[in-house]
Amino acid sequence: MGEFKGFMNYEKQQLDELSLVDRIANHEPFQQRFTKEDAAQQGARCMDCGTPFCQTGQPAGKETIGCPIGNYIPEWNDLVYRHDFKNAYERLSETNNFPEFTGRVCPAPCEQSCVMKINRESVAIKGIERTIIDEAYDNDWVQPTIPDKRKNESVAIVGSGPAGLTAADELNKLGYHVTVYERAHEAGGLLMYGIPNMKLDKDVVRRRINIMEQSGIDFITDTEIGVDMSREELEQRHDAIILCTGSQNARDLPLEGRMGFGIHFAMNYLTEQTQLLNGEISEAEITAKDKNVIVIGAGDTGADCVATALRENCKSIVQFNKYTKQPEAIEFEENTYWPLSMPVFKMDYAHKEYEARFGFEPRAYGVQTMRYDVDEIGRVKGVYTQILEETEDGMVVVDGTERHWPADLVLLSIGFVGTETTVPHAFDIQTERNKIVADNKDFRTNQPHVFAAGDARRGQSLVVWAIQEGRAVADAVNTYLQEKTPVS
Repeated sequence: MGEFKGFMNYEKQQLDELSLVDRIANHEPFQQRFTKEDAAQQGARCMDCGTPFCQTGQPAGKETIGCPIGNYIPEWNDLVYRHDFKNAYERLSETNNFPEFTGRVCPAPCEQSCVMKINRESVAIKGIERTIIDEAYDNDWVQPTIPDKRKNESVAIVGSGPAGLTAADELNKLGYHVTVYERAHEAGGLLMYGIPNMKLDKDVVRRRINIMEQSGIDFITDTEIGVDMSREELEQRHDAIILCTGSQNARDLPLEGRMGFGIHFAMNYLTEQTQLLNGEISEAEITAKDKNVIVIGAGDTGADCVATALRENCKSIVQFNKYTKQPEAIEFEENTYWPLSMPVFKMDYAHKEYEARFGFEPRAYGVQTMRYDVDEIGRVKGVYTQILEETEDGMVVVDGTERHWPADLVLLSIGFVGTETTVPHAFDIQTERNKIVADNKDFRTNQPHVFAAGDARRGQSLVVWAIQEGRAVADAVNTYLQEKTPVS
């Protein structure tokens, strides 16, 4: 498996990226794939573990140990090392419907769980995965999958994010007539409208949608179920329905001054910017151009807001993180966190870009927002904060630390509280804590012919978990339809 002692002979290599300064002039993708030679060398570092934790795929609190879809990582690492990219692609596609998405935007829990991570840098699994799928597209190995025989049954999938697309792909391969309904103008859900183009090129999403259409899957966009099409009409058309509506109900921060103009949810900002880039709208309501921007929330969506605002040529950005700054490094000899990620200070792509332009990173640590500062006509002027301190009793506010931060635009990026209510209400679906109630094994809701999967069912999570859910719900629907229609 790989090169004998390859992990001792070669260092981990990162994917090449465009210049930090130059790339903020546009929305083009900034990260490049490995060359075939570099990918082979990185594959040589895979060390034939007795137990490859990279494949484990187990939830651990808010984190994940290994790959939830059980990618055959050591196998395709070895095939890449041997320059057999075609077989590597075939093994990769057995478990992952969309490696071009995960190879670009997955946070790679597989790398954190790599056995080598115990005392050195992990294998560059994500970079190898991306190179495999890019090589596959370059060589036309990725082709439409048209089943030999079509079944009589039809399945509707509501929502075209990664869970919905995966379910559609799997059920189409089984021969079902599959129709995907999407309320937005283009299919892709979070992949199209929630992740900026510089991280995930929209042509990459369109390319896959096109292949799925050639495979026989129908996409109906600009159609919101429960508004533009009724439950009754959908049930008349299809034998089973899968709800993959995501977790798009953003968490609010309802402090004094919240109704002020200029305070928006982060995802609304990112969606509008994508629509503007796609030509769907001529002007965005939310813009960071020439403004002082505050992003409240320390996650990936907040970082995407920083990167997007930079490309709009904002005046300044501050991203609030309520936690204290993590240590710069932890010695590998002290890595008692494995197979989970080490809690060390990290610079996301957006923070590096901001530092390259302004000379310092945009995050402020240990910051608790207290209230919004709004002028007499309702425009936001800034926010007031206090410092949070970590104690044995948890995070506490430090007295006498109130501060005013000027801002013309405030973006709320503090997560999501669950799925939106339109579709569950239309189908009389049971929800709990803003999530659709559906069994972990058969994915059925309280309506026997209606299933649910992805973030709508499990809450906000990773793209790779959405793919896992999509594969599982497709299997459950197949079982349901086979039982409903016995073979004569």
